[in-house]
Amino acid sequence: MVKDMRTEFDSIGALEIPEEAYYGVQSLRAKQNFQITGRRLHPQFITSLVKIKKAAAITNFEAGKLSQEIADAIIKSCDEIAEGSLREEFIVDAIQGGAGTSANMNGNEVIANRAIELLGGVKGDYTIVHPNDHVNMAQSTNDVIPTAGKLTVLTMLPGLIDELRKLEKELNKKSIEFDSILKMGRTQLQDAVPMRLGQSFHAFASVVARDITRIKKASKEMITVNLGGTAIGSAINVSPLYMGRIVPNLSKITGITFMQADDLFDATQNLDGFVTVSSALKTCAVNLSKICNDLRLLSSGPRTGIHEINLPAKQNGSSIMPGKVNPVIPEVVTQVAYQVIGHDITITMAAEAGQMELNAFEPVLFYDLFESIDQLRGAVSTLTENCISGITANKEECKKHLEASVGISTALCPYIGYKKAADIAKKSLKTGMKVKELVLKEGLLTEGELAAILEPAHLTQPMHA
Repeated sequence: MVKDMRTEFDSIGALEIPEEAYYGVQSLRAKQNFQITGRRLHPQFITSLVKIKKAAAITNFEAGKLSQEIADAIIKSCDEIAEGSLREEFIVDAIQGGAGTSANMNGNEVIANRAIELLGGVKGDYTIVHPNDHVNMAQSTNDVIPTAGKLTVLTMLPGLIDELRKLEKELNKKSIEFDSILKMGRTQLQDAVPMRLGQSFHAFASVVARDITRIKKASKEMITVNLGGTAIGSAINVSPLYMGRIVPNLSKITGITFMQADDLFDATQNLDGFVTVSSALKTCAVNLSKICNDLRLLSSGPRTGIHEINLPAKQNGSSIMPGKVNPVIPEVVTQVAYQVIGHDITITMAAEAGQMELNAFEPVLFYDLFESIDQLRGAVSTLTENCISGITANKEECKKHLEASVGISTALCPYIGYKKAADIAKKSLKTGMKVKELVLKEGLLTEGELAAILEPAHLTQPMHA
């Protein structure tokens, strides 16, 4: 069946557009030009974009530049899209040339054609509502797209932070559950000194808490926007009333208190705030991977490894080895960490690569930044629910490692001296006898004295609540 078509024109020429399409010539040309990822704009980015368009329509009406009828149609169109309609009409690839012009025009065209329809017109009749003249009035891709990026980040980060809080809470619960279990601490993967198993988990919780604080602090860089600066920050084609009201109106619509940048030229050309957010995400990813590395080591075995803890069994570990169970949840979190670290490099280079009054590389920066947030949120969620909450301790294994280790000789130094403690450690390694047995055999301490020294309260400091 042949679709009915309409002809639309841009500065390049004419294209045939499906008659029922809400997108227009510039969107279709972009789709043809940028077949890169096969993935479209992030859904939250689309929502952010139309909220900015709504704020602009309200402000342009207040400034006397848009009629009530056209403004209302644009606003209703934006509301419908924000609620989830017409998403299939956003056809451009997430990575595109042109600093996001394709994304901006895709939004303008869909909003305009829906507004035309609401006013009783036929899609493509831009004499009623024009994508550039009406929907994009007093705007440029160069202030709309970075603002949409910041709004998207601010909307997405709370979900990640909520998951991190759940992880921190679960780790703290485990630290209390395991607080009475003595184990051998390790440095450079070698026996060090005794500690509580709960202290390991408390340390995990502490670094997650620090990541939450770091991400929240970084997110504050997203509230300063260049909206109103239009093409390069000079505010060309912007009325004074629009200039003063656009950011407050966006704040009302989104519930986020934005600030208009003092230097709009700076805010238009520099993307360092996104680098700050990415850096915080990268740091979080590094910390999560470190935790997961420790979990894999502590659960290694079960017969020939450390095996001080058990991770929940989640799936068969092998297609050939019966009974094998792998630490699949920590493994996937570490893989996400590698992704986020790689994204951070791309984001850094994209921010660095801007020239003169605009950075043209926002599309790839946003693509990777949004993916980092999404992937981290998913990774943290599965780590909490499918791993941490089900961890159990092997108390006897911890005790066995502790008693077999020469690490407890460190605790004897204040009582028998460093040289004698070192001699005992060497003998233990050479003979296979336990440190306690050698100390008693050589009469260095009584059994009662030794028991008092090796009491958990004596060996380790309590955790801070």
